Amino acid sequence: MTSHQAQIRVALAQMNPTVGDLAGNSSKILHQAQLAHTAGAHLILFPEMVLTGYPVEDLALRSTFRDASKKALAQLAPLLPPELAAVIGYLEESENGKPQNAVALIHQGEIRARYIKHHLPNYGVFDEFRNFVAGSESLIFRLHGIDIGLAICEDIWRFEGPIANLAGRAPGLVLVPNGSPFERNKDDIRAALVQKRAREIGAPVVYVNMTGGQDELVFDGDSIVVDSQGAVLARAPQFDDALIVVDLECDTRTSKPDLIISDGTVAPYEKLELKKSARLDEAAEIWQALVVGLRDYVEKNRFPSVILGLSGGIDSAVTAAIAADALGPARVFGVALPSKYSSEHSLHDAADLAHRIGLNHRIVPIQEMVDQFVSHLSLTGLAEENVQARVRGTTLMGISNQEGHLVLATGNKSELAVGYSTMYGDAVGGYAPIKDLLKMQVWEIARWRNEKAKMRGEVAPIPESSISKEPSAELRPDQKDSDSLPDYELLDAMLEIYIEQDGGLEGLLTAGFSKELATRTVAMVDRAEYKRRQYPPGTKISSRAFGKDRRLPITSKWRENL
Repeated sequence: MTSHQAQIRVALAQMNPTVGDLAGNSSKILHQAQLAHTAGAHLILFPEMVLTGYPVEDLALRSTFRDASKKALAQLAPLLPPELAAVIGYLEESENGKPQNAVALIHQGEIRARYIKHHLPNYGVFDEFRNFVAGSESLIFRLHGIDIGLAICEDIWRFEGPIANLAGRAPGLVLVPNGSPFERNKDDIRAALVQKRAREIGAPVVYVNMTGGQDELVFDGDSIVVDSQGAVLARAPQFDDALIVVDLECDTRTSKPDLIISDGTVAPYEKLELKKSARLDEAAEIWQALVVGLRDYVEKNRFPSVILGLSGGIDSAVTAAIAADALGPARVFGVALPSKYSSEHSLHDAADLAHRIGLNHRIVPIQEMVDQFVSHLSLTGLAEENVQARVRGTTLMGISNQEGHLVLATGNKSELAVGYSTMYGDAVGGYAPIKDLLKMQVWEIARWRNEKAKMRGEVAPIPESSISKEPSAELRPDQKDSDSLPDYELLDAMLEIYIEQDGGLEGLLTAGFSKELATRTVAMVDRAEYKRRQYPPGTKISSRAFGKDRRLPITSKWRENL
């Protein structure tokens, strides 16, 4: 088939929907579409499931929610600029009432076509997907003479099904609406995949991702446009909403489309300057993910403020700094909760942190409350130590109930992994911002955040002494974390193998760790599953986050051995 080149202006609407807010999401979609139309775009692409928010999890099983999604789409269609073709993700259902992840193509106020995601994800409740276009494993529509193919999210992860079918049908342009959560080091993998698919199909690829936090997930945007050779033409910022408008030159009339919207090409016009947003380094990515995750959890659930215990240690300091960046210091309430074992330097470091950040700070001594528990129950040893943590947790929850704050838990992934936390004590709270960060990562992003402040001429938010001093729960005289745990550098290296890589005991020994140390660490991790199940939700930044990606049976006789 003879083809020529023609221009087309495409808008990528990188935006932050809220699950279940059909009216609010519709308003955002309409606003972005109007901006794109004003910018002269011929086509606008939105993320997958943008109308309903994503992931909807078991909401997808409710017929009322599926009906509301379809109704919202029908109401939105005639409100969009009629000349603009819009590809919008939403929740559909099959003929037998099963939920389906779909996109709709809207033009001239009408839903012209629908395309259903082909690949069944292993984490959701969606039915096996089918396509609305009869007899086709892919959808191609012609707009201004250019044949445009669609692939949703995971469709592009394997060269089979829709992608292989698109390659065989030779579209002039491919659109990929996505809802891909942030993970460390994932962005480069996504970009490389988009580039690879463009070369395989032989056409430019426009890939749009959503932004914002949804429970434990954070979507980082980073939408991308590549040409048919895989060269990056434009890239959206990470973690921020953005409307990116790009001009592309695409081959025309390359296939037999399923739908023709307009056959004639547009007259040549002056192209816009392409924009490539700078990439964040790893520490900046992690920090921004944690800020966005906490911000959206608080804002979307309509909490007025947050409260946390300030121990003077690194974990509470980093959590407080994240909260201040997410919400502003006026909405962050820190409480020092000293017992008789609390050191003066810890109280000083907590006060110094509050002063540096500008958050609300108060001191509530707990020793009298602890003494009452201990004397009435005759507690000693570990039980007495844990009473201190539980009194602190109860105090924070009491203030929360009285004043309306969301309590933040400050535990890190290393502690959660080995059960180094107290149930109903330091584990209380409604959200845990750093629960997916290993201890060494907590130190790393603390140093990064201070350096960023210094580069801006600002006061470093985290006291240097909170970073440099040896960690301690201060539940007994001269207590150190190292009394109960391996050195964190060693521990995190083992957790990286055992948890992040599922390396097993053999993997630890192969890496050179002693049998005694490896066996002890594995036993601590496996025994602590019941504690992890009861820990608050928190932002996921790894591929093996507790609760979201990694769940062991609590009751199990399996033990790692050689």
